[in-house]
Amino acid sequence: MNPIVFQLFEDTGLATMLEQELSLERGKIEIHAFPDEENLIRIESSVNRRKVVFATSLDHPNPKILPLLFAARTARDLGAQNLTLIAPYLPYMRQDKVFQEGEGISSKYFAALLSSHFDHLITIDPHLHRWHSLQDIYTMTTTVLHATKIIAHWIQGNVQSPLILGPDGESTQWVSDVAKIAQAPFLVLEKIRTGDLEVKVSVPDLGSFQNRTPILVDDIISSGKTMIQTLEHLKKIGLPSPICIGIHALFSKSTYEDLLNAGAQRVITCNTIKHFSNGIKINSLFTSHEIP
Repeated sequence: MNPIVFQLFEDTGLATMLEQELSLERGKIEIHAFPDEENLIRIESSVNRRKVVFATSLDHPNPKILPLLFAARTARDLGAQNLTLIAPYLPYMRQDKVFQEGEGISSKYFAALLSSHFDHLITIDPHLHRWHSLQDIYTMTTTVLHATKIIAHWIQGNVQSPLILGPDGESTQWVSDVAKIAQAPFLVLEKIRTGDLEVKVSVPDLGSFQNRTPILVDDIISSGKTMIQTLEHLKKIGLPSPICIGIHALFSKSTYEDLLNAGAQRVITCNTIKHFSNGIKINSLFTSHEIP
């Protein structure tokens, strides 16, 4: 019997894609919210002795986590054989060390919470920095998919003479992969973060790339401060209007407009998080992946 997939929260099309591409059965689930905002989960499809998949991106995670965990526990109580979480965006990865006395390491705590409810996690380009892999903190098995090839193919098909720019040293490996596939040169910026919203960016000499279109690529676009500083610098030195590409569109309220006002000709994101800037579909990443 094929695995059954449940779409939680907003319909991003992920469950429908999994249903079509992997021949999963679409399950029926209800999340009822009481007036005091407590939740009740009701799974209407039979899950006894079956592989169960919950598909949802976990941007803005706090209102989603309890219903998600309740749904997983309900499926267990109803006899589910195996639980897989497909979360294209995985939150709580930034706090990976104690930066100031008294802080907790929320990435580790969140990993323990999810690992206690699911058997397997599938996600796309999690924000790994001090953790070398998800298995450093997750005790369930994990699969990490990468959007580099899809982004590179989009660049190849939409931009002539691109120059790929990475935001910082952490991005070197995957930005270089994008550039290699797109057959384009790349440079990496130097980023110094002085606070949640304060970032200073150092841009290398771009004199030999005057006729190329800069493509700013980052895994997460949140406040956009790094990209905005870079856009302002590129405008001063007379390069063509840049294109900003992000895997995960974690935009704050005005980020999209701020990037355009700072000089971006386009802002494009992958559809890991639903947003009107989604122009690069990650659906094909799942087409050949077998559910554990």
